[in-house]
Order: sequence, then C-alpha cells, then structure tokens
Amino acid sequence: MPKIELIKDPASPRPLGNYSHAAVYGDLVIVSGLASRDPQTDAIPGLKKDANGKKIAYDIRLETKGTMENIRRVLEAAGSDLEHVLEVNTYLLDMKDFGAYNEAYAEYFSNHKPARTTVAVAGLPGDISIEIKVVAARKRE
Repeated sequence: MPKIELIKDPASPRPLGNYSHAAVYGDLVIVSGLASRDPQTDAIPGLKKDANGKKIAYDIRLETKGTMENIRRVLEAAGSDLEHVLEVNTYLLDMKDFGAYNEAYAEYFSNHKPARTTVAVAGLPGDISIEIKVVAARKRE
C-alpha cells in the first residue's frame, strides 16, 4: 500500500495556512489551492493598492499566469508536470474575469485539456483574485 507523501516546496510561496503544497498517494498528486504570490517577495502580479493599502486594481491575466507558474513548480517538486494534470478547479472573485482568465489559462493547456470547473466565490485570502487547485498523475519514468 502506498504511503502519503506531503510536498512542501521551498521554491514555492509559503502556505498562508496549515497545509502542504501538495499531497502524493501512489501516482496521484493533489496540489493545494495556489495563487500568484511571488515565492521571494510575496507580491501579487498586477495588484495595485491605494495609499491605505486597499486593493484598487488587479490584472487577472498576470495573476493566472503567476498561479500557473506556482502550480508548475509544485508539480515538478512532486514528480509531475502540467501535461499530467487530470483536473483543475478554479476559484474567481468575479466571474467577469472568466474570459481573460480563460485566455491566460489556455497558454498552459493548449493541447492537453484536463477536466475543469470554474466557480465564483465570495472571497479569497490575501488580496488575490484567483486561486487554482489541480489533481495530476505522477510522471512514469
């Protein structure tokens, strides 16, 4: 029987809560919901705040790309990659962002099109506008 392996990738943004970047069981890789935070600076690409620190603008394309790069990093740490993604669950703060998100997302899944669900949510942590989680298979050597 396979053991559960928890992945905490030091090259990825630190978790904001009590969770691992991913959990692996056999050939199955389950990546926690991730956002676009830069691993070194914690900055969110495209986020603009006013002088009081209130979010005033964001770029969902940049956030999607940053999120996908963080997912790519965690998948690689777990022995997988984007070509082995089976399922994607996306959480958007505003469904009006769907078109721009979908365009940026398609750059990562142009030929390989995993199953996907996209929903709008009431809130996300840390001033992000998108969070994505994936389930993938490990690459076989």
